[in-house]
Amino acid sequence: MDVLKLGSYTFSSRLILGTGKFSNSRVMLEAVRASGAQLVTVALRRFNRQQAEDDLFGPLSSIEGITLMPNTSGASTAAEAVRAAHIARELSGSPFIKVEIHPNPQHLMPDPIETYEAARILAKEGFLVMPYIAADPVLAKRLEEVGCASVMPLGSAIGSGQGLATSEMLTIIIRESTIPVIVDAGLRSPSEAAHAMEMGCKAVLVNSAVAAAGNPAVMAEAFAEAVAAGRKAFMAGLMEKSGSAVATSPLTFLGSY
Repeated sequence: MDVLKLGSYTFSSRLILGTGKFSNSRVMLEAVRASGAQLVTVALRRFNRQQAEDDLFGPLSSIEGITLMPNTSGASTAAEAVRAAHIARELSGSPFIKVEIHPNPQHLMPDPIETYEAARILAKEGFLVMPYIAADPVLAKRLEEVGCASVMPLGSAIGSGQGLATSEMLTIIIRESTIPVIVDAGLRSPSEAAHAMEMGCKAVLVNSAVAAAGNPAVMAEAFAEAVAAGRKAFMAGLMEKSGSAVATSPLTFLGSY
């Protein structure tokens, strides 16, 4: 069976869903269910048992078959991310942690130095670390070496909808990685998710593309179908490109009219 393996966990779905930016919890839950996602990420600041309208942990925990991946969004240093990871594991019981450190709110680019340090510490402590990074092949390999469960390079700036602007670097990361490469951030359309899977990514994570859609639940379903199709195409083996036209039928006619 073709499954996504992360540590000792396996998932039949290769679509990971983010839970921010939805208009309300009901819409978010409908999208999660429609997506078929089994791994869902949620920011620690949305673990709020005292304030139901600002709590996503409770509602998400009620969905059967969902594994939560807390994220450290909002952290600007490795120390903050590590502290958030400890709190998240205490609250959720999940071994997964998406290390997300972007100190500059103007561009939201992940900090490579702080991300590496947080990932190194948390992997040593037994977390299944899923670091969100720029599409940097050197950093991706270093994170693999310290024990991360995957690397999650951006397709383009978070929330930008600019698609796979980093495809050349993603190709290198995929080629050199022995852990799953998961595109995270920047995707706008299901076709881009399919393309990422055709390239050899093991999964994609989307949030804004679903949350900001006219119908989030239908868009979530569309992304699920695209991810599955892209994976199937990759496994089947895409044809080689040619610099010129290649006939698909014989150019000579055998026989006579």
